[in-house]
Amino acid sequence: MIFSVLLLVYLLPNLTLQASVKSGIVNGKEARPHSRPYMVSVQCNKKHICGGFLVSDQFVMTAAHCFVNGKELTVVVGAHEYTDGASRMDVKFYHIHPGFESKTLLNDIMLLQLHKKVKKSNKVNWIPIPNADKDIKAKTKCSVAGWGKNTTHGEVSAKLMEVNVTLFDKKACQKYWGPTYSTSKMMCTGGHGGFCQGDSGGPLVCDKVAVGIVSFNEKNNCDSPTIPNVYTQISKFLSWIKCIVGGVKEEFE
Repeated sequence: MIFSVLLLVYLLPNLTLQASVKSGIVNGKEARPHSRPYMVSVQCNKKHICGGFLVSDQFVMTAAHCFVNGKELTVVVGAHEYTDGASRMDVKFYHIHPGFESKTLLNDIMLLQLHKKVKKSNKVNWIPIPNADKDIKAKTKCSVAGWGKNTTHGEVSAKLMEVNVTLFDKKACQKYWGPTYSTSKMMCTGGHGGFCQGDSGGPLVCDKVAVGIVSFNEKNNCDSPTIPNVYTQISKFLSWIKCIVGGVKEEFE
């Protein structure tokens, strides 16, 4: 269960699966500064490794594969450029889902409990998550955001980028990814844009609600509109989430 995010490369019959560490939104645009105040940069040794998002004043949700064995993580909140580092927060506890499987990225979800509560401002706020286990219809228009490369072999951008995506039918996702894709716990999107290596842990946002967590795509092929991007479906983990946050007195939406 404990492993380095930098080693997450797994061979499939005809594909190479890669968790999206080391950054980038493809065919997107720069987000309006602080228009997504829930976004955080998850960092190791003050270097961006993953995205994440505030779900309360004390918890950040991200991907389980963003945990780095033996290393302390920090999160930067309220930044448009992740190199800012002005509002750096220490992590008190790492809550990795007990069912996380590193080879298939099943149950790829983690909650980071911060040492201190964040305060709401025009730059910092949390985003709602689903309040019930309900699937979202295919063809729903959503968005994803992150920092870094904007093509498979592109340059890294320190500024937050965003792109609109379309939710795919789960059976179509499974047809492409095969047994790696779980129709019961994952969701996927496509279109002419999406995430690339490094955006792991960021939210898939539909109608102003965080419904998914960036998990994986095909290695070295972020630019193809035919390859669906895969996310952990948050609504499938509501009981676990409530169990984790239930013992902590804080505001949770």
